[in-house]
Amino acid sequence: MSSRSVSPQVEEKAPPLIPPSLPSPLTALSSSYTYHSPKPTADGPYILGVDEAGRGPVLGPLVYGVAYCPAAYSETLGGMGFADSKTLTHDTRARLLASLSSDPENLGWSVRIISPQDISRGMLHHPPTNLNQQSQDATILLIREVMDAGIPLSEVYVDALGPSVPYQAYLSSLFPTLSITVTPKADSIYTIVGAASVAAKVTRDAWIEGWIYEEARDNAVGDPPLRGEHIPLGSGYPSDPKTKAWLISALEPTFGFPSLTRFSWATVKIMLDKGAHKVEWSDETQTSLIKAFESGSGADKDRCFLAKDLGIHNVNHL
Repeated sequence: MSSRSVSPQVEEKAPPLIPPSLPSPLTALSSSYTYHSPKPTADGPYILGVDEAGRGPVLGPLVYGVAYCPAAYSETLGGMGFADSKTLTHDTRARLLASLSSDPENLGWSVRIISPQDISRGMLHHPPTNLNQQSQDATILLIREVMDAGIPLSEVYVDALGPSVPYQAYLSSLFPTLSITVTPKADSIYTIVGAASVAAKVTRDAWIEGWIYEEARDNAVGDPPLRGEHIPLGSGYPSDPKTKAWLISALEPTFGFPSLTRFSWATVKIMLDKGAHKVEWSDETQTSLIKAFESGSGADKDRCFLAKDLGIHNVNHL
């Protein structure tokens, strides 16, 4: 009998779930986009729920989701197991998203993926577009596009974004034909909001798990890996030890962080201040630029110094 040892078989890790809301094949996320499932064909009126995933993380996109179905289908939906996605396991959320796509006659869902680049761009712009405004814009866009697709909505339920009463009044003014309810913990109260929560969460998690670094697109064979490229991202929340470890490993002193980072977050600003090279702007106050466009005096009255230096004159006739 052979005494040869047998190596234990290592179970291969299953590839990350790629929901239909992500491009196939998967490519780098560089700009925001919207995904709509096939349009349901059942008669209305329809109810619609709105929820999000990823407002707090320092990494990755913010995803807003909506789910909708005929009001008469509510009891059936209630038996499917939808709830606040944060209370469900990864596998349960994946199964529920498959359920949400399993009855296209009655069920529809959409997501708006706001890229981390657009989040940073908006919040660092002057004047800034803060995250609440970006979230509000995504909510309005999704509701409007579902209505424009011909879905006869009657009721909309929204997980609260800040104070409920003024936000509900604002949405009601934009959509006067709809009965709109905005309330905290809506994903735990209304099944249709729980379904929207699952659509948003599964989409965001899939982006994080399968993240493709756009900074590495032009790397040639043999080039060193991007900083942090092979380090787990964790959940993306600043308090997550895996996310903290990724941030430390990914910081490049000259170029900063890869673009999946939200540069407007205080966590990132502090790390850049401490660990990145300082940049000094030689003309930060724009003094010389302003002076170049000041008007001259005497014979050069009404001509700025820039026009004088370049020999630019008004042409009154040809």
